[in-house]
Amino acid sequence: MTNIAFIGLGNMGGPMAANLLKAGHNVVAFDLVKTALDEFVNIGGVAARSAANAVENAQVVISMLPAGKHVAGLYLGNEQEKNGLLTLLAKGCLVIDSSTIDAQTSRSVGLCANDLGIKFVDAPVSGGTAGAKAGTLSFIVGGEVEAFALAEPILNAMGKNIFHAGPAGAGQVAKMCNNMLLSVLMAGTSEALRMGVENGLDAKVLSDIMVKSSGRNWALEIYNPVPGVMDGTPASNDYQGGFMVDLMNKDLGLALAAAQASDSAVPMGQKAAELFKDHGAEGHGRLDFSSIYQHYSSKKV
Repeated sequence: MTNIAFIGLGNMGGPMAANLLKAGHNVVAFDLVKTALDEFVNIGGVAARSAANAVENAQVVISMLPAGKHVAGLYLGNEQEKNGLLTLLAKGCLVIDSSTIDAQTSRSVGLCANDLGIKFVDAPVSGGTAGAKAGTLSFIVGGEVEAFALAEPILNAMGKNIFHAGPAGAGQVAKMCNNMLLSVLMAGTSEALRMGVENGLDAKVLSDIMVKSSGRNWALEIYNPVPGVMDGTPASNDYQGGFMVDLMNKDLGLALAAAQASDSAVPMGQKAAELFKDHGAEGHGRLDFSSIYQHYSSKKV
């Protein structure tokens, strides 16, 4: 049993914190949204008045926040006053940041934590809200080997696949690479399926053919973007649930910024980013990212 402070009870953080409770840990949580805290209390958690209050007596701190500025603000605080959460933690405390943010912010927080004798890992996730609820998330972890060893049993309560990608920031880079590839796969799969349908093929038949052929990929086999082809997917639920276009656009922005910093050539990533940006601008930002299939309906070569 571990004393855990959890900061950020959103669509991902809430279920993750709930799974920590199910695993028998003592979890004190803080979120700016009162209803999220109330729901957490209803399942046996403890609500804190503030992030500072949440980390009192914490052995592990986990955060799931929207962007790098929120993570930096939480842990590093005001640049002049140095009043971040790290200054309140005991030496030897473990910090796990599961936010999807830029790698440089993760590295900065990690360096500051190390200077204070605090262990830090960045551990962004893959698996979506369904994986968060089921406790089957994949965690892509960056940090020192010792910190990873401490984090692994905690992460096992929330996930199924735990990977150590390298030093602090490596988890963020690995997730950027994965999600950029995912965007390319989903856009390409949607394009091929739409072309087949517009040439008289049945989407289910074409999907079955490609799954058994060299075009096989995750989007075809697990997350088909065509409505009615596969039960239980967002495409068969009016593209509700799953991973929103707005979030894909956020992740692609991070990936392209990282590519620019390393002078990496990512022409397919850039094209996928253009497609998803246009799709979001058309008012589809809150739909699942597989709705990119709809984007091709009015696009003719």
